Amino acid sequence: MKKIIVNSFAKRQIPESPFSHYGGSWENLSELVAQNLSRAKAGYREGVLLVPVPPEDFYSGVVSLTEGCEMSASFVSRREGEKPRKRITAKGEKLPAKCVEIVLYSSDLLSQANDNEIEGGLEIISINASSISAPTPMAPGTMMSNHFGADGGTDTKMSAEEFEAALRESFNYWKDKAMCSV
Repeated sequence: MKKIIVNSFAKRQIPESPFSHYGGSWENLSELVAQNLSRAKAGYREGVLLVPVPPEDFYSGVVSLTEGCEMSASFVSRREGEKPRKRITAKGEKLPAKCVEIVLYSSDLLSQANDNEIEGGLEIISINASSISAPTPMAPGTMMSNHFGADGGTDTKMSAEEFEAALRESFNYWKDKAMCSV
């Protein structure tokens, strides 16, 4: 079996961040993913896997918007050396997850942008925890950054039709949601 690690990009997903997070250790997360790897499904392109895991100890950073909801925006880099992106958050609190998918990228895929931290393994790059019983689609901004080759994005390799269908699903989910502000 390939080695599974938590990439430093995913390690920004902590309780104090606006992102979904895991309440256990990074080592336990890698073990949990390894235990559930046989349940993985293909991601949006070759080299990307979505691994469903039990939702215990996971929290969703996604909040539903209501009229008058307090929101804020910033223009920040996701990590050092990367160009800034728009980030919109809404006041709210993280809720226990009901559905969790862990996003794995192959080290070979990450090596194309020099983002791999091991050779020949699988790297956890995102914890996608949802407060509903269905997976959370990739956010439209992230999807567009990937598809159109923004700094730090990973090419989707989607046709125009595939991209439009995925973007429609993303838009319909995210039109009344945002990441929580902390």
